[in-house]
Amino acid sequence: MDYKAVIIGGSAGSFQVVTRILNSMPKNFPIPVLLCLHRLKHVRSGFVEALSLKSSIPVEEPYDKDQLKPSHAYLAPANYHMYIELANRIALSTEDPVNHSRPSIDLSFITAANAYRQKLIGIILSGANKDGAYGLKKVHDNGGTTIVQDPNECEVRTMTQSALQLTKVDHVYSTDQIIKYLLKL
Repeated sequence: MDYKAVIIGGSAGSFQVVTRILNSMPKNFPIPVLLCLHRLKHVRSGFVEALSLKSSIPVEEPYDKDQLKPSHAYLAPANYHMYIELANRIALSTEDPVNHSRPSIDLSFITAANAYRQKLIGIILSGANKDGAYGLKKVHDNGGTTIVQDPNECEVRTMTQSALQLTKVDHVYSTDQIIKYLLKL
C-alpha cells in the first residue's frame, strides 16, 4: 500500500509512546506524521521542544495552510483544532471544543480520513476520554488502516477501549509492534 500519511491521537499516558515512535523513525520516513495530542491549552511552549529532542524527524507546530511534507511530524498547536485539507495542507481553527477538547482528535482524524481515504494509517494511544474513537471509525469507514495501542499497555485505557468498542480495528498493538509496523513503510 502506498500510504500518504500517519495520524496519531493520544492523551494521558501517550507522551512517552509518541516519543518512542518518533525516536524510532528513520530520517527519510516517506510520509508526514500528524500528531493530535491533548495538552494544557495555556502552555504554549515546551511540548514541541520536548518531542523534538527525542525525534529523529523534525517536529513542528504548523501554521494555518502549511503544506505537509514527508519526513516531518506536525503537532496540533495548543488550543487549536487541526484539520487536514484535500490539498495536503493543514487548517487551524478555534471553533468550540469537541469532546471537551481543542485540539479534537476526532476532528483531525475525520478530516484526514476524508483527505487520504485508504492511504491513511490512524493510531489511537492511551488517553482519559473517548475523543478519537469516532475519528478512528471514520478512518476505518474510508478504507484506512486502523491501529489501537494495546489497552493492557496503556497508562489510561479509556481512549483505546472507546475506539475498540466503536469499530473493528485492523490491529491492536503494543508500542513495539506499532513501531515495527511503521518501520515497514
